[in-house]
Amino acid sequence: MIVKRNPPDLFLFLITIFLLVLGLIIISSASAPESLNMTNGKSVFHYGIKQLTFALVGLVLLLILMKFPYQGLKKFTLPFALTSIVLLIIVLFVSKEVKGAMRWINLGFFQLQPSELAKLSVIMMIAHYCSEIKNGVKNFWVGVVIPLFYVAISCALIMIEPDLGTTIVIFATAMIMLFAAGAKFFHLSIPGLVGLGAGTVLVITEPYRFQRLIAFVDPWKDPKGDGWQIIQSLYALGSGGPLGLGLGMSRQKFNYLPEAHTDYIYSILGEELGLLGTITVLIFFFFLAWRGYKAAITTTDTYGRLLAVGITSCLVFQALLNIGVVTSSIPVTGITLPFLSYGGSSLIVCLMSIGILLNISKNTEVN
Repeated sequence: MIVKRNPPDLFLFLITIFLLVLGLIIISSASAPESLNMTNGKSVFHYGIKQLTFALVGLVLLLILMKFPYQGLKKFTLPFALTSIVLLIIVLFVSKEVKGAMRWINLGFFQLQPSELAKLSVIMMIAHYCSEIKNGVKNFWVGVVIPLFYVAISCALIMIEPDLGTTIVIFATAMIMLFAAGAKFFHLSIPGLVGLGAGTVLVITEPYRFQRLIAFVDPWKDPKGDGWQIIQSLYALGSGGPLGLGLGMSRQKFNYLPEAHTDYIYSILGEELGLLGTITVLIFFFFLAWRGYKAAITTTDTYGRLLAVGITSCLVFQALLNIGVVTSSIPVTGITLPFLSYGGSSLIVCLMSIGILLNISKNTEVN
């Protein structure tokens, strides 16, 4: 085997830039009514400009991490993991409740969302741990229980906020990584069933989550209440037709569709750019998955391979979860669309993750 040092994956970089630019455009459009409200009618680009600022910060971090050897991240794993846990605890005490959730730490110039950092910290922790124990991952206690203990702490703290969508993404990513590391399927089925059972209990015992489930089954049972968001999302997607109503021409963003520039940005994209726009986004996430898993397959070491699997799986699974929600294919979970939804913490962490992935893509095996 010959180790070859390549330039970073240009295709992956271009995919990221496309999704980023499209996100900036569609956020500026979807958030226009809210921007006018926030600025007393002075600007329609309030959220678009803020997202552009986050994008520039994220791109700088992407370039730094693309240059910084990913193996060097190992020494930051434990400090980053502990910091992530501390921030997840702090947010429960200092965050103001917004729409029933406590997810953000107000830093004055920036609203930090610790659960977004938790996604990356879990990926780094499992990649580091599994690369060190090697064949130990085939042992149930060493290879599954110990790494999932950290995951369980993170997920428990995130569920207190509460944030079921992020919890699902983190747990699913961890399970995929452990399977890629060589853990036995039977061993993984045990925590998988426990997680499924816990999720079922959380949905059934929490009234608002149970109502979301009922609304998913039949949104027209309560069209002006729990079914409102689903119905308005489908109206947006349906009215877009093949080519859309045109950029900026969405009707649903005018106080019909809640969270138009965050969780339901895909619906506005479908309304304005039509089926062509929504399929294009799906294709680009498919390309992202292809290049990310390609980097995982061809990289030279276990640590890099698991990092690439974790980052790619997290981004793609989150995208599929969001799209599943807005198309009413799965019950509402409240999760953003990577690169396209408004949110500083999410965008910056996504771009940081791509920076690491680009760095990994530079190390390939040639037989």
